[in-house]
Amino acid sequence: MKFKLAFGMAALAAAFVMAMPAARADALSDIKAAGKIRVATAMGVPLFAYVDAQLQPAGSDVETAKMIADSLGVKLELVQITNAARVPTIQAHKADILVANLAITPERKKAVDFTIPYATLDIIVAGPKDAAIKDYKDLAGKRIGVTRATVNDMMVSENAKDAEIVRFEDDATLITAVASGQVDLVSTQTAVLAAMNEKKGGDPLDVKFVQKSLDLGIALPQNEPKLKEWLNNWITEKFKSGELPAMFKKFHKRDLPADLLSRKD
Repeated sequence: MKFKLAFGMAALAAAFVMAMPAARADALSDIKAAGKIRVATAMGVPLFAYVDAQLQPAGSDVETAKMIADSLGVKLELVQITNAARVPTIQAHKADILVANLAITPERKKAVDFTIPYATLDIIVAGPKDAAIKDYKDLAGKRIGVTRATVNDMMVSENAKDAEIVRFEDDATLITAVASGQVDLVSTQTAVLAAMNEKKGGDPLDVKFVQKSLDLGIALPQNEPKLKEWLNNWITEKFKSGELPAMFKKFHKRDLPADLLSRKD
């Protein structure tokens, strides 16, 4: 009887242990243990992430990803995605972090976590020089191109409800649409506008008005405090040392704001 009771208690204990969820290491420890970091980057964004003349990924976001991997002492696995896939990629844990010109917004913070800003960009509405557009109200009845699932898309949708919005999957497709005359007006960022005008030729599109200046954050899954702390410390260190501003300026030909680290989203 004692043997049966002891056996029964042991079986019950074993069943309880098996039913308990396995202990999960934090993401930072997982990355170090794996010896690699998976960094998602939205390709086809001029200056931030693009394919260079040697058919290799390049740009400030790509370089940021390389610098992070080097600092961690691990290999870099670049996960190339579209703009629309940025938040879903992190939500689905298909990448450890995302460095993809993603603006920090309250809506996105409900789905993913963000570091302090690591870079900035201005989003703008651009069009032909003679187009009389100074604000959202002037877009009524006009056909305007945007990249899907961007802040540009959101702001035009909210503020220019009478505009005809044409959505493209990524910046590269939007650039081609402008070059081929599919759209004359766009909501984009200054780096993309430069690429549009280069490919378009002829009369360049001009900035009509600035929609917003955005702070960009590195996105990561929620509830990963150790990884977030490491990334925040890394951004702070590389900004203060001058390495991050120098790298950014090499690609964008402009300085990062001096108050970047103190900006609040």
